[in-house]
Amino acid sequence: MRLEQSEDGVYLSAGVQFELPSLVEEVLDKGIAIYFVAEAEMYQERWYWTDRKVAQVTRHMRLAYQPLTRRWRLNVSPVPITGAAGFGISLNQNFDSLGDALEAIKRIGRLRMGDAAEIGDDTQHQVMFRFRLDTSQLPRPFQIGVVGQADWNISAERTARLTLEKQQ
Repeated sequence: MRLEQSEDGVYLSAGVQFELPSLVEEVLDKGIAIYFVAEAEMYQERWYWTDRKVAQVTRHMRLAYQPLTRRWRLNVSPVPITGAAGFGISLNQNFDSLGDALEAIKRIGRLRMGDAAEIGDDTQHQVMFRFRLDTSQLPRPFQIGVVGQADWNISAERTARLTLEKQQ
């Protein structure tokens, strides 16, 4: 994880390592989309009280295989991607292979935490980062079958004290 400050705000970049289970790959090959969520919270440490949350951000990612074009489509949005309404404010990318699409998902780049004025003058911040496979957005028959299967449990969580780097 890395925390950067530029002229227009404070950004978090992170990398996640995971392997996609074969069961999830089979579901993707059938044309069913899967959803990932990356969340970050930034806290200001206070010695006299509990830490204060100064920023929170969420990024939703939808990965789907397009059988007609034989390409992988990744949608990235700050709001949950549900139905046609969620595609209005998303970034769309196409990839030739599943490996390329997964590499883009694993690199969480420049999550905008907020303005520098909102976050404060501290050079160090406590950051909690979570990444998970969102099974609640799968079609209903898959949600029922997911219960108790370890193949569908893709998640990572890390809390670290990061130094705010000034971007040149």
